[in-house]
Amino acid sequence: MAQGRIGIDEVSPEVSGGRYPSKAVVGEVVPVAATVWREGHDAVAATLVWQRCADVDHADEQAVAVAPTVGEERCVRMASLGPETDRFAASLVADAEGLWRFRVDAWSDPWATWRHAVEVKVAAGQGPGELSNDLESGARLLERGAARIEERASATEVREQRATESTTPIEMPPTLTFAAELREAAASLRETGKGLPERLAKALSEPVQRTMGERPVRDLLTRGADHHVLVERPRALDGAWYEFFPRSTGGTDAEGRAVHGTFATAQRELERAAAMGFDVAYLPPIHPIGTVNRKGPNNTLTPGADDPGSPWAIGSAEGGHDAVHPQLGTIDDFDAFVARASELGLEVALDFALQCAPDHPWAAAHPEWFTVRPDGTIAYAENPPKKYQDIYPVNFDTDPEGIYRESLRVVLYWLSHGVRIFRVDNPHTKPADFWAWLIAKVHEVDPGVVFLAEAFTRPARLFGLAKAGFSQSYTYFTWRTGKDEIREFFEMHRDRLDECRPNCFVNTPDILHESLQTGGPGMFAIRATLAATLAPSWGVYAGFELFEWQPVRSGSEEYLDSEKYQLRPRDFDAALAEGRSLQPWITRLNEIRRAHPALRQLRTLRFHDTDNDALLAFSKTDPVSGDTVLVVLTLDPFGAQDGTVRLDMGALGLDPFARFGAFDEVSGQVFDWGQANYVRLEPWRDVAHVISVQRR
Repeated sequence: MAQGRIGIDEVSPEVSGGRYPSKAVVGEVVPVAATVWREGHDAVAATLVWQRCADVDHADEQAVAVAPTVGEERCVRMASLGPETDRFAASLVADAEGLWRFRVDAWSDPWATWRHAVEVKVAAGQGPGELSNDLESGARLLERGAARIEERASATEVREQRATESTTPIEMPPTLTFAAELREAAASLRETGKGLPERLAKALSEPVQRTMGERPVRDLLTRGADHHVLVERPRALDGAWYEFFPRSTGGTDAEGRAVHGTFATAQRELERAAAMGFDVAYLPPIHPIGTVNRKGPNNTLTPGADDPGSPWAIGSAEGGHDAVHPQLGTIDDFDAFVARASELGLEVALDFALQCAPDHPWAAAHPEWFTVRPDGTIAYAENPPKKYQDIYPVNFDTDPEGIYRESLRVVLYWLSHGVRIFRVDNPHTKPADFWAWLIAKVHEVDPGVVFLAEAFTRPARLFGLAKAGFSQSYTYFTWRTGKDEIREFFEMHRDRLDECRPNCFVNTPDILHESLQTGGPGMFAIRATLAATLAPSWGVYAGFELFEWQPVRSGSEEYLDSEKYQLRPRDFDAALAEGRSLQPWITRLNEIRRAHPALRQLRTLRFHDTDNDALLAFSKTDPVSGDTVLVVLTLDPFGAQDGTVRLDMGALGLDPFARFGAFDEVSGQVFDWGQANYVRLEPWRDVAHVISVQRR
């Protein structure tokens, strides 16, 4: 039951009782809070202390727990959230990637205790005689504070000042000036010939209060337990992703037949993605595709001679996970593709799918890496009623050492070719401890590698994989369409951001939600707006900007003529010229995201009330710049909607009855807004107001 002299409880962030580190990125403002308490009425205070750890194996809990620290400790006094709560809060900001350690130290604050006691006694009418002991106690506390400052005043600081001001009179260093102020206040408390208000004036003055707050006298110091934060590069939190198939970029021949694209033709799509303001170009698997049980159009088992098959059926006689499809080009062509992406300000994300076609080299060389059925055949993948006869799932329990080692080799191979982002296919069908091991090993080589989990699965698995080390996770955003469920979904991810970072794709090659099948162009614009403004990371699969909406059959979320099984060349330029493209709106959303760091936040998300369930309102603030953005959008893709938006002004950093300039980034208009505002939105014109809050 022992806690130390001062109680320190309920420290956050903490993930699974401290078993896993919480998540942050370089420069992110991470709120830290704790309950600090003691017996009696004496004042308590708390300090947040953090420091970077030496590099260790993040998958080894024992190594993390005892990791030595590097560099100096940083510390900040925590603010009280109110005497009735005993909660204290501060913010941690890490400036480098890696594992960081933080703790909350608690202590008794004798100066705050003294100040409160004196103010209460003076208010009760007590005079100098009754307060003689209090005045002497205050003087001694001030002298302790001055001595502490003087002890820390560096001789180097004095020497440096003398060296730089050798021709001018030597002034007292600022820290010693603070000490002198405290000693003057102590002397004033002891001046018995003066009246009580005059004796107290300096001790209760703002400069002395500030100094004693910033350089406090601390009694009964109690060191808190260590907690950990894994800090990644900013791309682990925010970014705009664009997914496309390089093989579909070859256009058509003279007869109108699709031509297989290459890494060279795919560079045009990189240019278009960059022009739309995307940060990441994500490619489905680029490896050789199996020929055994190859799938034909619309997932049939009757492919034609020229049907390309599914990229996720990885491997053939031409190679496996460390090879590129010959029709796409060579590894040198891929390197040129990555280099061009970098020139355009894009990163290339590669699909990492641990599964094999029946003719993958692994199947022949390592049958022990798969599940062998009683009849001696290798089991293919199934998700009834779906069957994937062209894919063998890997069994991680029959030869874990072998498959672990080979998986790491594959990732490091692509890392050596400039890939620092991996979108992982179906990670929830592989052991979590495998991912913890693999990601930690990769981060030993490059801590900036980002792993995105395609974890469309139950919450326990989604969050469990995030704890195991995944930087980001796909989410159920696609299936959240109503006002209340959207709010509940994003508040949940906001409150669990220390565990899991969401990446909200509006569609994928596998997922064409019913709302897009029936909602028309307005729904495409709405879903893009929701994803781009609510989530720090969002994604678009090619064809979304062309309003592709046709399912393979009624009730299915599979696309008709799915690009998973055939080439899908698209004429984006013609659609844009004819006004049949959402590309301008997507571009504008990404422009606004880049201009407003608030939209790349999630911790500061706050929803606001509307009197119409077809209208959704929310705001975000960037804690570093103070940038605040308020979004009001319609959820109705067909009809005009209006209503009153009632703002939580405190969430915007404004007084309850303040007025502010509301600059609409969509229309360019400036509105005069306050606590209650009338809004009308027409989906065929503007689906949203994206408001930059202009404080007056």
